[in-house]
Amino acid sequence: MKPFELKKVPVALQYLRYKLVSSTAHDLHSPFVFDFYNNVIRDETPFYSYRAIESVRAKMLLSNAKINVLDLGTGGIKKRNRELPVSFIAKQYVKQAKDGQLLFRLVNRFRPANILEIGTSLGITTMYLASPDSNANVITLEGCPETASAAGKNFITAGVKNIQQITGEFSITLPDALKKMPHSDFVFFDGNHRKDATLNYFHQCLLKHDEQSVFVFDDIHWSRDMREAWKTIQQHEAVMLTIDLFNIGIVFFRKGLLKQHFMLKY
Repeated sequence: MKPFELKKVPVALQYLRYKLVSSTAHDLHSPFVFDFYNNVIRDETPFYSYRAIESVRAKMLLSNAKINVLDLGTGGIKKRNRELPVSFIAKQYVKQAKDGQLLFRLVNRFRPANILEIGTSLGITTMYLASPDSNANVITLEGCPETASAAGKNFITAGVKNIQQITGEFSITLPDALKKMPHSDFVFFDGNHRKDATLNYFHQCLLKHDEQSVFVFDDIHWSRDMREAWKTIQQHEAVMLTIDLFNIGIVFFRKGLLKQHFMLKY
């Protein structure tokens, strides 16, 4: 077995466990979760925005261009600057259509006025977050200048205009972004896959949350670090309900809900 394959084994085992223990609608007794699972998570409606966004993705997958990618937080310790093809980034580092479209449905259901994305990449998920409501205030943070520039061009191509980009290290840009938002109504955490950084961003965003806020975390089973971060988030006193979809974790703060944690088939 090759070294890179060895690294994948723990994640594969976690996924096998997820497939064995995750629930379906028939197992749900919470009316809120039952409705949410059937009408948001499992909704297969082909919303109008999907085609335009996926058209941008298709162009990225075929692009021969290369950009210098400054890696600030994918689990390593040192900053790395690498030249990578846009097509490679689109294939390896951008969320799949299934996940982007779930983000769209989440925003479409809860209609947050203020949306924050930590980790823009090529902007595909950003457009899914921004498209349900053109009046929503969407702020997206990206550490790499050239990646942010590529995303900005994609926003123009798709005609999505309610996105404000902020580029730089999250330790600096996150506090600035939160100052621009009266509330952290919806936050998508996809910018750093280390435990300490993830929890730091979580606690900063909590300062602006209310009980209607929705926080979404990417790659919650990506590593032991991320699994530990997810468990810590679940245990926080402000968190009332969490939903584990393996790649994505969703957090609710609604006080009328019993404190429960669900692992659902997705």
